[in-house]
Amino acid sequence: MPKITDAKILILATDGFEQSELERPLKDLKGKGATVHVATPDGSAIKGWDEDNWGDSVQADLALDAVKVEDYDAIVLPGGQINPDILRTNKDAVKLIKDFTAHGKTVAAICHAPWLLIEADVVRGRKATSYPSISTDLKNAGAHFEDSEVVVDNGIITSRSPEDLDAFVGKIVEEIEEGEHSRKAA
Repeated sequence: MPKITDAKILILATDGFEQSELERPLKDLKGKGATVHVATPDGSAIKGWDEDNWGDSVQADLALDAVKVEDYDAIVLPGGQINPDILRTNKDAVKLIKDFTAHGKTVAAICHAPWLLIEADVVRGRKATSYPSISTDLKNAGAHFEDSEVVVDNGIITSRSPEDLDAFVGKIVEEIEEGEHSRKAA
């Protein structure tokens, strides 16, 4: 079982990510000693969304096509409406999420990011939560929706909103330290 200080974590995002849902896990997980990389579709910096306007930019560490699942213990998917809506139309992003799931890695999605889990078809039969406006999407995808700050089902972590970030980051640490999760591939 890896310690968080030995963990490598990938955050996958594009323009329009919810500012706090990328920055808090990035800062907090690095603060706990993990190595955290940000991947974007083309490896360029991305711009966040902060409440009702564009937020700050975040530099990418690598492009999506350079990511190797075996190099990481977990993937974190920030929400916001724009970011996951764009990424769920990116076949490589969806395949990456399927691959993390199939390899038993920790997969964490917050707010609207469970749209990516739906697109990757990895929530069917699992407990999950999300921002309230996409709860029906999760149910229609076969998930067992729970309105809780954080829901974990065999290493797949979901949370509702920025208000749940403490619980979300805490569960990421806990699930990584449990090690890989044996689960059926999507």
